[in-house]
Amino acid sequence: MLISLKPGERIFLNGAVIRVDRKVTIELLNDVSFLLESHVLQIEDTTTPLRQLYFVVQTMLIEPTKAMQARRVFRDQLAGLMVTFSDESMVAALAQIGSLVDAERLFEALRVIRRLFLVETTILGGTPKAA
Repeated sequence: MLISLKPGERIFLNGAVIRVDRKVTIELLNDVSFLLESHVLQIEDTTTPLRQLYFVVQTMLIEPTKAMQARRVFRDQLAGLMVTFSDESMVAALAQIGSLVDAERLFEALRVIRRLFLVETTILGGTPKAA
């Protein structure tokens, strides 16, 4: 897998934070856990239930030493969301997220959660904005 980074951009790779000083392309030759800086959610942005869930999964991915604790928080939050949302497609997506996390496919789980941000905003009665 090839990942292109711009000058000053960071990548979170197996718990390490790497910043590049110039435009580079990194080739990942084996399975690693990574997250691009542009997909990292800051704590002050966790203003909705799905953004909070995203932050917990993100923590599992970029802070392996906190993964067990974050996994317990994830399970509690997911259970609460499953009974809170009545929209069938949202409940199905949450179940998919749970399955992805169980299978250690955290990056894919984050991608599914990001796609749900707009749906959540609509359900909560807000104005949808890009994630």
